[in-house]
Amino acid sequence: MFATLVGLVGLAPAAWADDCANASDQATMNECADKSLKASDTELNTLYKQIEARLKDDQDTTKLLIAAQKAWIAFRDAECDFSAAGVTGGTAYPMIVLLCRDNLTQNRVKDFKGYLSCQEGDLSCPLPPVN
Repeated sequence: MFATLVGLVGLAPAAWADDCANASDQATMNECADKSLKASDTELNTLYKQIEARLKDDQDTTKLLIAAQKAWIAFRDAECDFSAAGVTGGTAYPMIVLLCRDNLTQNRVKDFKGYLSCQEGDLSCPLPPVN
């Protein structure tokens, strides 16, 4: 759990990083995990809007993006509920679920950054080149 918390602190804003680094109770660790997920989710939403803007002239691909994101959110939440099943009902449950969601959200952020930076001519890129 300590290694997970250290990883969480690395993603945390400086204003509350010290509190998270020194967290000695489960409620504080849960709060830190929540703040980290919120920061990751904010970054993901910013990138999502950039992708939407690049697709503004392509309604079909925009619909695919929306469907993929809805399915991804459902997967993320279900996967994290499953992975935390061993601590269901315990005080660590919220932290375990939030850390899982944060990790998967950070992976999605990397995917979105890849879409936004793919090279012209990359046939696996769903976005049009930057004009």
